[in-house]
Amino acid sequence: MRVAIYARVSTRDKGQDPENQLHQLRAFAEQHGTIYKVFTEEVSGGKSDRSQFKQLLLETYQKKFDLVVFWRLDRFSREGALPTLKYLKELRDHGVNYKSFTEPYLDSLGPFGDVIVSMLATIAAQDLIKISENTKAALAKKKAAGAKLGAPTKAAAVVAQARALKGEGKSNGYIARTLAISPSTVAKYVSN
Repeated sequence: MRVAIYARVSTRDKGQDPENQLHQLRAFAEQHGTIYKVFTEEVSGGKSDRSQFKQLLLETYQKKFDLVVFWRLDRFSREGALPTLKYLKELRDHGVNYKSFTEPYLDSLGPFGDVIVSMLATIAAQDLIKISENTKAALAKKKAAGAKLGAPTKAAAVVAQARALKGEGKSNGYIARTLAISPSTVAKYVSN
């Protein structure tokens, strides 16, 4: 049996490293057959623009492997119950089984696979919502404490200089080089 491995971490911050998963996933995959390929990425599981995940699905359609193993369902996808179920159904529709290393009950051959997948996918999506809520709360706290949020703005003096140079007929490129700001910023300052 040809076995694909999918490993994902959100970031290398906080000690996250795909190798933490891959060491055990390789041994797990070898118990079920020959490792076909390892798909690894560092991106949020709640995003649909995961290039390695898309490649995994493409090679699923091409029937290049028979089984995909992953660390845990939330490492496979955090897009919510319906998208996750859709991905797992696509695997099965193309003759590819799946297994979770840390969740032995999450196996495409199990009788309650879809029920368990639905519950776990919902929990994973809720975790992502909690992370977002915590981030928003931290930003609100900083804002209440007087911290200025968003992209930094240039001082009024820089805006005045840009407008004065434009009044002298200087090009946006010249003004940008002189004031060490981008031409698009110059255009924004002199158009107001």
